[in-house]
Amino acid sequence: MTSTTGFGALEGLRVLDFTQALAGPFCTQILADHGADVIKIEAPDSGDFARDSGPFHAADVDHKQSGYFHSINRNKKSISIDLKTAAGRAIVFKMLPQFDVVVENFRAGVMDRLGLSYEAMRTHNPRLVYATVRGFGDARSGASPYTDWPAFDVVSQAMGGMMGITGMDRDHPVKTGPGVGDTIPALYLAFGILAAVLRARTTGQGQFVDVAMLDAVLAVSERIVHQRSFGKITAGPEGNFHPFLVPFGVYPAKDGHVAIGCPNDAFFRELCQGLDLIDLRDDPAVATTADRRARPDYVNGAVSTRTAQLTKAELMTRLGGKVPFGPVYDIDEIIADPHFAARDMLAEIECPGIPETLRIAGVPVKFSETPGGVKHRAPDHGEHTDLVLLASGFTAGEISAWRRDGIIH
Repeated sequence: MTSTTGFGALEGLRVLDFTQALAGPFCTQILADHGADVIKIEAPDSGDFARDSGPFHAADVDHKQSGYFHSINRNKKSISIDLKTAAGRAIVFKMLPQFDVVVENFRAGVMDRLGLSYEAMRTHNPRLVYATVRGFGDARSGASPYTDWPAFDVVSQAMGGMMGITGMDRDHPVKTGPGVGDTIPALYLAFGILAAVLRARTTGQGQFVDVAMLDAVLAVSERIVHQRSFGKITAGPEGNFHPFLVPFGVYPAKDGHVAIGCPNDAFFRELCQGLDLIDLRDDPAVATTADRRARPDYVNGAVSTRTAQLTKAELMTRLGGKVPFGPVYDIDEIIADPHFAARDMLAEIECPGIPETLRIAGVPVKFSETPGGVKHRAPDHGEHTDLVLLASGFTAGEISAWRRDGIIH
């Protein structure tokens, strides 16, 4: 790891980060991974509750180094301010002119009640981009009947439509494994922030940027909307196969499963050749895409019977590079596959008190001239309070007094 100073396409972008849990920190992590100076503001008593969520390394007996926290807060700095005090809020207001962006993911109204609303902050910095992500959005953008409801990933997956089309059958909807109900909204918010910053740098005017977790999940589940309006179909879980492409889905192997996608005739013939399914290839009943779509059970059954006779490695030898194909990997297989090392997708960090480097996911967006990266572990709670406040123009005497009064940590 190296210093976070001077790297990435977002070098010079300054972000005040009031977020916690997953959706908000994942958004600001994306910015930090590409060089933005992200200052995470945490409460003096506990800080981001992800710090206590684990998992924890066996050597970390005090549970101070959460894997969850490090994965989504790397490359950031942490300062600890009590925002419930007038003095704490005054510190934030004085810092605002030095920042381009504020990001928060509290429930609707929390920042307003603290006196730190968008309207209050913009009086101190008219070019400020104030960005929010919460379950049902903010009333400024559209007053949902659920605006005041709390939400987590599982809620947005359920209500946004994703869970309703995931599972083996209509009676058993299944949550998607990763927390996509958080991370997808975070990706949309990161885009929104950069679009608003670009405009602010042109016009001098900031704005309020709002993403509802439900909205983002629906946006990436877009197929269910056009299926309903164009095809008059209410989509449901389709198991491991595609609703209108065949063969396309997850198939058994002797030692696990593989993914295969053959949406056209050329790929289908190549698949049959690779699997020695010559009779299937030459069967006039499934010669075209439309024919196969009309006989999904027949085609998928024939392919499944054959793939189940071969290991994932054997299938990769037969099909890899010839048809869209990939084994279903667990994390140990991901670590062993040279693709992820070549693409620098298994980043390593060093954590205080742990005698080995630890892996977290790397940065997927690659730049030829201004590469991002994982440059530093996530910060300890309040680790950079003095550094940031001194750089913001406060005196050592002010900082000592605030610490004595419990306003900073």
